[in-house]
Amino acid sequence: MPSTFRLLRRLAVILSCTFLLIWALATFVEPQPREMVVTVPIDAER
Repeated sequence: MPSTFRLLRRLAVILSCTFLLIWALATFVEPQPREMVVTVPIDAER
C-alpha cells in the first residue's frame, strides 16, 4: 500500500507543477500581434 500512496503523491506533484506552468504561461506571457498573409489559390472555390 505505501508504494501506491507514493505513486499517487508523485503524480499529484507532477500534475500540480504542470498546471502551475500552464497558468504562469497564460498569465505572464503576452502574445505579440503581427500581420498574417494567407495565399488562397483560385481553384479553392470549387
